Amino acid sequence: MKKKFLKIVGGVFLVIILLLIAAPFFLKGKIAGIIKDKVNNNINATFDFSEADLTLFSSFPNATVTLDNITLINKTPFEGDTLFASDRVSLDMSIKELFKDASEPIAIKSLILDRPLINIKVDKEENANYDIAVEDGSSPDTASSESSFNLSMESYTINNAAINYDDLSSGMFFGITEMNHSGKGDLSLENSELDTETSGLVSFVMDSTQYLNKNPVQLKALIGIDLKESKYTFLKNEAMVNQLALVFEGFVKLNEDNQEVNISFKTPSSDFKNFLAVIPEAYSKDITQVSTTGNFTVAGEFKGIVDDDHIPQFKIDINSENASFKYPDLPKAVRNVFIDTEISNNTGITEDTFVDIRKLSFMIDEDKFNMVAKISDLMGNTKVNAKIDGKMNLANISKAYPVPADLNLKGILIADISTAFDMASIEKKRYENTKTAGNLKLSDFEYKSEEFPNPIILKSTSVTFNPTTVTLNNLQGATGKTDFDASGTINNLLGFMFNNENIEGNFNLKSNTFSVNDFMVAETTEVSGGADMEASTTSTEEKIKIPSFLDCTINASANTVIYDNLTLKDVKGTLVIRDEKAILSNMTSSIFDGKLALNGEVSTKEATPTFAMKLGMNSFKIAETFNALEMFRTLAPIAKILQGTLNSDVQISGSLKDDFTPNLNTISGNILAELLTDKIDAESAPLLTALDSKLSFLNLDKLNLKDLKTALSFEDGVVKVKPFTIKYQDFAINVAGSHTFDQKLNYAATIEVPAKYLGKDINNIIARIDEKSLENLTIPVTANIGGGYTSPTVTTDLTSGIKNLTAQLVEIEKQKLINKGKDKAKDFIGDLIAKNQKATDSTKKENQEKTQDVIGSLLGAATKKTDSTTKTDTTTAAKKEVQKEVAKKIIGGLFSKKKEEEKKKDSVQ
Repeated sequence: MKKKFLKIVGGVFLVIILLLIAAPFFLKGKIAGIIKDKVNNNINATFDFSEADLTLFSSFPNATVTLDNITLINKTPFEGDTLFASDRVSLDMSIKELFKDASEPIAIKSLILDRPLINIKVDKEENANYDIAVEDGSSPDTASSESSFNLSMESYTINNAAINYDDLSSGMFFGITEMNHSGKGDLSLENSELDTETSGLVSFVMDSTQYLNKNPVQLKALIGIDLKESKYTFLKNEAMVNQLALVFEGFVKLNEDNQEVNISFKTPSSDFKNFLAVIPEAYSKDITQVSTTGNFTVAGEFKGIVDDDHIPQFKIDINSENASFKYPDLPKAVRNVFIDTEISNNTGITEDTFVDIRKLSFMIDEDKFNMVAKISDLMGNTKVNAKIDGKMNLANISKAYPVPADLNLKGILIADISTAFDMASIEKKRYENTKTAGNLKLSDFEYKSEEFPNPIILKSTSVTFNPTTVTLNNLQGATGKTDFDASGTINNLLGFMFNNENIEGNFNLKSNTFSVNDFMVAETTEVSGGADMEASTTSTEEKIKIPSFLDCTINASANTVIYDNLTLKDVKGTLVIRDEKAILSNMTSSIFDGKLALNGEVSTKEATPTFAMKLGMNSFKIAETFNALEMFRTLAPIAKILQGTLNSDVQISGSLKDDFTPNLNTISGNILAELLTDKIDAESAPLLTALDSKLSFLNLDKLNLKDLKTALSFEDGVVKVKPFTIKYQDFAINVAGSHTFDQKLNYAATIEVPAKYLGKDINNIIARIDEKSLENLTIPVTANIGGGYTSPTVTTDLTSGIKNLTAQLVEIEKQKLINKGKDKAKDFIGDLIAKNQKATDSTKKENQEKTQDVIGSLLGAATKKTDSTTKTDTTTAAKKEVQKEVAKKIIGGLFSKKKEEEKKKDSVQ
């Protein structure tokens, strides 16, 4: 019997275990369906999750429901926006809740949210994306669903949450990141207490002004909950803002049409360390060791109704009287600190919020700073009335307060400025409605920063504030090799400071030496060498960015401007900076012993900087220009061997590298150049050496390049040279072709060589013919130039030239033979006619007939003889041998290599 009982108990226990293990597989689908149906039937949004899991065995007698990758996506008018998301949500509930019908309420005991995101938006028309509840009657399940969830939780936890509230209608943004929150309490009771802890980083922006930027906040609050009255009372509470402790009390009551607020807070102590605690710890450092005197208190209250038209009335007082503090590791103290500030709203209307700084002053040594200000209508058309005066040795700031290591200021600041303005006038650029007056002087100022390679030293600065403009009386300073002296006016300083406008102004800038490199920053990027490499490699890049906030005109002049390896003298011109673009106009300078005129623009608005320039170059030294400028070496590599001067007009555009040098692969444009030179360093040019070795009659040192004009066009990495002519003694050389930026050549030089330069043997042949017309006889020689500039290839086309010369010589010799036979016949005929003139009239007719017969015979014989001779010469093998001999002599004359002695002799000459 006992064994039978144990078997029954064991069997029942086994069945229970099997049910606990198997139940989740049967109930998962039901739970997922219930949750999705209940939520989606009651909202104007789409609720979903990737997976639902149910666990019974590990949490028995409770059940754990887990939802993964939850999303709540808005519909119109915020369609596609994520209102809520979470990596995981876990709910604990009684097992019996799983068996309830979908229409019955489900009680949840605890809730855990991992990495939730709440993203609240209000558009300019004041539509809110959290307003997703369906209207009454829009869903048949609405009425029954109102009581579907009975929130009965013993505890809840929110891990690493992010909450954003972005109100475009008011220009306000509030955000909490890295928020962790937990609470314990039985919320099913009509009256209960909820014990909470909260921490996070708070940011707050209003009208583009950031008041809080990830400031740490901690809150411990014991909240009394009265569900019947919808009243929540702060029973025991303490908050930390940065390192400032606050205690508060009061309540919030939720009414049908509004909320009642009555909360007061204050600092639990009056120690002046409370002031340092307000400052972020990154700037105030450890304040526990700071010695202080005097007091600092913060006290305030919020009281009133919150609805669509009102906020609670509030008053916050911040006070300190004759206080001081000194950091233990710094030599100086800040003393005579007085603070009397009130932040209030007495009406509950948002626009009526104001800040009244009745007194703010402090001293370091004998230097004193004072400020009074009143800022009214803070949430509407903000009005400011303020005055600042004092004198401060800036070097003492770092000796009394732990400023960032890179903020190492020096100099004497003297200020006496008053201002009165409203934001509406600034936004509408009605600066005549503002009143700003006073002076600011800064002398021997020194500023060091990673943004500049060298310290910036301002020897003297004087600024006068006028009602509508700011006059920069003088600004004398230096950095690195650069010195500058500036003056001018700023038209909208308030717009720049408060309305995110560009600085508009006109300036005059003078400099003795201006080095562009002093304003270039080397950015070092470390690249890891991998697991097997102990050291990492670094590379540096120099970048320049034209500030986007500048909209000004600068009339500049400088005795010397240094850019990279270039030195420009007597630089003058106008620089307009606008929309991240620098426009140069009427700029003139002396460089390479010549004059430069420049107009153009440089833009850094896009990721890759671009430029477009027009250059006028007059009397530039050719060799220096091409040796110093990579771009010109690329466009005309052979020009660097020329000695003399250059006049040129250049139009060029393209992209710039990070160091502001042209990216040669992107440039395009054209050049019209005039060379004034009489000397060539041919031995330094592989191309000319190759030509010289091929053409023995050509002495390149004797080329006449005076008044040589040529035009280039370049694009897509190819430089095209329009045909031009070079003079050489009494004949010309015609050149045309192109080359690539990597100096691959494709040129043709055509030379019409006079017969007298063709060598001794050719001239002997011409002398035998003894014809004056041969003095202008030429042979065309074409040299095709390819390969690379440093290793060129030269080929020549001689066939057509030789055939042409041979044909000309044969034709001339033929014509001379024909003309010689005709001349002899004419002489003989003339003698016969003279003798016959003495005959009588009776015999005249007979003699004339005889004479005609003789003339006919002689002319026929002479012509026949000449034709026979010519025919024989042109058809026999002897003529072919003559032609071969002529061609051989020509080739030998043109392309026979010079003897070493002759080369030495030519070189000496």
